[in-house]
Amino acid sequence: MTTPAAARLYEAQHLLEVEGRGWAVYNPNNLDISTLPVIYGFNNGGSHDWYTAVLIAEDGTGLGSHVCSSEGYMPHDLGVLEGSRPDRHEHFREHYPNGYRMEFIGADSVLTHPGLEAAYQLNQAKRIEYEKANT
Repeated sequence: MTTPAAARLYEAQHLLEVEGRGWAVYNPNNLDISTLPVIYGFNNGGSHDWYTAVLIAEDGTGLGSHVCSSEGYMPHDLGVLEGSRPDRHEHFREHYPNGYRMEFIGADSVLTHPGLEAAYQLNQAKRIEYEKANT
């Protein structure tokens, strides 16, 4: 365990290191980036030092999660930032082989982001379909 001061220093150093990195994009066909489907990373809440970061594709498919001590780590840990988490991008490319773009939504915008809301509604429809097929 670390001290609160050390944790704040480590997070500040991390944020400085990733400052200026854009959202990751995979665009093998050189399409207009605005036409690529989005993979949303977002802060799904939690409590101090135990926040849940979630990934959901525009089509409602869940693509992963991660527990973070702070929202400041989430974009990197989820693979939303350029150059972060190539292991996650292998999975994303399987889901969207023709390309995708990433976006991170912080806790303050989760409930009002129209794209994330649409993806969530599709996710819930998939859940209902799954439950009907498996009961």
